[in-house]
Amino acid sequence: MTDTLVIGLAQIDSTVGDIAGNVARVRAARTEAAGFGADVVMFSELFIAGYPPEDLVLKPAFLEACRAALDDLARDTADGGPAILVGVPLVENGLAYNAYALLDGGRVEAVRYKVDLPNYGVFDEKRVFAPGPMPGPLTLRGVRIGVPICEDIWGPDPVECIAETGGEILLVPNGSPYWRGKADERLAIVAARVVESGLPLIYLNQVGGQDELVFDGASFGLNADRTLAFQLPAFTSVVARTVWRRGDNGFVCVEGPKAAIEQGEEADYSACVVGLRDYVEKNGFPGVVLGLSGGIDSALCAAMAVDALGAARVHCVMLPYRYTSNESLFDAEGCAKALGVRYDILPIEPIVSGFETTLRPLFAGTPPGLTEENIQSRVRGATLMAISNKFGAMLVTTGNKSELSVGYATIYGDMNGGFNPLKDLYKMEVFRLCRLRNRWKPKGALGPDGVVIPENILVKPPSAELRENQKDQDSLPPYEELDAILEGLVEKEMRVSDLIAAGFTAETVKKVERLLYLAEYKRRQSAPGVKVTKKNFGRDRRYPILNKFRDSGAPAPAPEKRGPSGLGVAPADDVV
Repeated sequence: MTDTLVIGLAQIDSTVGDIAGNVARVRAARTEAAGFGADVVMFSELFIAGYPPEDLVLKPAFLEACRAALDDLARDTADGGPAILVGVPLVENGLAYNAYALLDGGRVEAVRYKVDLPNYGVFDEKRVFAPGPMPGPLTLRGVRIGVPICEDIWGPDPVECIAETGGEILLVPNGSPYWRGKADERLAIVAARVVESGLPLIYLNQVGGQDELVFDGASFGLNADRTLAFQLPAFTSVVARTVWRRGDNGFVCVEGPKAAIEQGEEADYSACVVGLRDYVEKNGFPGVVLGLSGGIDSALCAAMAVDALGAARVHCVMLPYRYTSNESLFDAEGCAKALGVRYDILPIEPIVSGFETTLRPLFAGTPPGLTEENIQSRVRGATLMAISNKFGAMLVTTGNKSELSVGYATIYGDMNGGFNPLKDLYKMEVFRLCRLRNRWKPKGALGPDGVVIPENILVKPPSAELRENQKDQDSLPPYEELDAILEGLVEKEMRVSDLIAAGFTAETVKKVERLLYLAEYKRRQSAPGVKVTKKNFGRDRRYPILNKFRDSGAPAPAPEKRGPSGLGVAPADDVV
């Protein structure tokens, strides 16, 4: 029995479906951990498969490849080096489990299965996995270790089972995606399990982007007295050394890093950069192209793209028409120069004129309006897609959550693209992140220091510039008001009457609700984008496209009073 345990923590990125690559990452991290004397190196949830694997788990060939990879890694441990704790989908008796395996001495020494399968928000694990039995501890170098998997610590039962069966320390592998405020939620959950069990706990989280999810790492540990044992950085891959020593009151961390982590707007910006970077890199795109309009959304997207990929891999294109102001031309050029990107100007007048000529026989006698405005947007979208197709760069689409909420975007036009880093940011948040980026740059970012978004972009009224003197507020409430109403309707599922009671006019709230529902079909066809809030458009919010419901705006009915039996109406003077 050892009184000192050196635990290597592999807070590193894995790629869904890249089993060979993930195995190579395990081996590289194990070699690094062996260099600092680790007894064991720990990896995140389902690391061999990548997380979340979704319906890949339904493919027998995928499960067989994961099992073969696990056995290969187990054979590596015959060299007497660090043991491996790694997540993998495994099949037993015809059922697939979200499993965590201890590899040591050249074999699979022990396996534990995830008990509580999340089935809310972005999670859909009950679709593909069977729940496992309550886990007891496993033994490593004479230490009884509990390995509840991710969701298993969000309720008390699995940890209670481990503590009651002799567990000495909890090592929890996670695939916990970022959303604003998530770090505080995790800390509260971990502290509750530590108090209940009296055991120290290591919370190891995945890092990196996978489709719309970003895993922020930020792994940490608490001693049994709830003091901070260690803190790993957020949004950064690292293999860290922690040293745990057994004393009179169990194991205590005596060595481990304590990094500062990004919070608030800095964390939101970092998540968007990581999500865009990994979507581009993991899908093998050489770079990105985007339309740079001189407006705030495309400016922020360009800054994020340069921070993610470097200026040499970002191509910005201005697509002016007769309504494009000289101010926008000047601002777009200034932003491109500040970021150091390639910048081209392609006027779209000839293409729009061609559309108008072709459609003139059918449109004769009708007044120009939204149709003609949308032609401009669709010409821009088609032009950018042509550049993307020709040179292989992924088209970044730049609409924010406010616009996507109310349909203030042209399907098959400015909505064209492969990925949207702003998809879960409301308009006022876009303004705040632009000002943030002008005074701060995230660690590891590849863009320049200092001001990268011209001040004029931050102060001029937003406009799509699809007609003369157009402003967004011609047809929308002020963004401060719009965003607050949308947060109530989308994030909080508030009643219309509650928003009216909060001070918004009934006409405005009902208009916004109507637009929100009508734009569902557009959002279904929009590009994926980074999840930043607790309820992004996608798997977090699953509304029907065909939807006749509208909130009447009537106040909520008072709770029905019931008599002692719970069935009848209580007397008028009864207090409920």
